[in-house]
Amino acid sequence: MPYIHFTEEQKRQANAVDLVEFLRFKGEPLTSSGRELRMERNHSVTIRGSEWYDHAAEKGGGPVSFLKEFYGMNYQQAMLTLLNEDLAFLYSPVDTPRWKEKKEFTLPPANENNRRVFAYLLKHRHLDRDVLTAFVRLGLIYEDKGYHNAVFAGKDKDGTAYHAHKRSTGSMSKSFRMTVEGSDFRYAFNWPGSSGHLLVFEAPIDMLSFISLHHDSNWAKHSYVALCGTSSQPLLGMLERYPDIKTVHLCLDNDQAGQLATKRLAKVVREKGLAVDARVPVYKDWNEDLCSNFQQELEVQHEQIVS
Repeated sequence: MPYIHFTEEQKRQANAVDLVEFLRFKGEPLTSSGRELRMERNHSVTIRGSEWYDHAAEKGGGPVSFLKEFYGMNYQQAMLTLLNEDLAFLYSPVDTPRWKEKKEFTLPPANENNRRVFAYLLKHRHLDRDVLTAFVRLGLIYEDKGYHNAVFAGKDKDGTAYHAHKRSTGSMSKSFRMTVEGSDFRYAFNWPGSSGHLLVFEAPIDMLSFISLHHDSNWAKHSYVALCGTSSQPLLGMLERYPDIKTVHLCLDNDQAGQLATKRLAKVVREKGLAVDARVPVYKDWNEDLCSNFQQELEVQHEQIVS
């Protein structure tokens, strides 16, 4: 492609394109995540207005860099695509707050009981009741008042919450999950222990599922953290707050995204001079492993009754 000179006004116009409307036109599936939208094919990428951010890679930018990163375009191809007059009616320039703008964090109001959360996590996710109760007693898991979502709170050593992740509890409807605006990812959903071992997971339910699978092994003595994605910030936050941690066990999903994140995070841990290994679920994630075990136990019980 021959060199094309773009004026400063054209550059400004291209980088002001509303990425949300552009991607909807392209047929890119997006899901709600607070005030932002999340790419379905890459859950670590959130979009708001003309800006995007990859929480796993810890980088972001505007429309031009997005097309280069996710559509394989070079700079000139991206510019020409964004300046295409035939598509101008789809998106108008938007004035989007910068990603570094910090919103005040507050925990979602709690419901008067946790009935729906217990029903969902015990009956549909098959978590161990004792494990779930231990987290609920510390206020790390509760039911929100407005929509009866499960809230997974992330707290510091003193019990002050700085992070919250919400997930829908309706088993029949499409699942909903989001991180509460203003959350500090360094304090994502975690459990501090004293053994010097830290186990790292992608999602809170994965973390609770693993513990449920190993709840007879004095699980509470270990430390755990759910990244609520694949960002390194929650992991680094735990290592900073708990310097007694000497070994990190990466327990991410058994898929391509999880494997890539495991390699990236392992490098981060080694650079800290700590020991690191990987624990991989049999199926895609630890909840699938837990549900499979539950089904197998039911089948064994059925065979015993029949015989």
